[in-house]
Amino acid sequence: MTTIFEALKDYLQLNLDMEPKNPLHVGEVMSCWTYLTIVDEANIYIQVALNTTTDDDVIKSLKDSYKQCDAQGQRFQEFLMAEGIPLPPTSEQRPLSNSQAVPLGVKMTDDEIMNGLSIKTAASITHCAASVSQCIRNDVATMFTQCMLEKMKFGASVKDLMRKRGWIKVPPYYYPPGAPTENS
Repeated sequence: MTTIFEALKDYLQLNLDMEPKNPLHVGEVMSCWTYLTIVDEANIYIQVALNTTTDDDVIKSLKDSYKQCDAQGQRFQEFLMAEGIPLPPTSEQRPLSNSQAVPLGVKMTDDEIMNGLSIKTAASITHCAASVSQCIRNDVATMFTQCMLEKMKFGASVKDLMRKRGWIKVPPYYYPPGAPTENS
């Protein structure tokens, strides 16, 4: 049975092959430019986080995210350069440091690191979804769709680790007026 993702991929690929390559419109340029900035800046956050944690599970998640952001960033860099679009400026890369040498008042906790990573992942997914909805060119929509699906898969692993460790920040539960509550 064909999954919804396979159907979407086939649809986009069919239209991609037959589509004339019009110039990017300003929304597509801004979306690509912004997404490249998002993944590049996420990697700076990850470098800082790697310098402060010693938890093997957190380190694995950070390294997985770094590889994913790096690969997606390369895709967008190559695409923007091929389209003649200047690349966005990004922060300086961080050198590897000894996490034991980072003072406690400066050091992020593993909880903070993973919640920050979760927020960046959710923001990336949301940006990709919004960008797909604005795309005219199917090649651009396909890039954002691929990145969104990759981020969604990664986000599920982050959520599993956060749930296992008790790090998920849960908003208050909503009980409609008149509905029975646990205390009733």
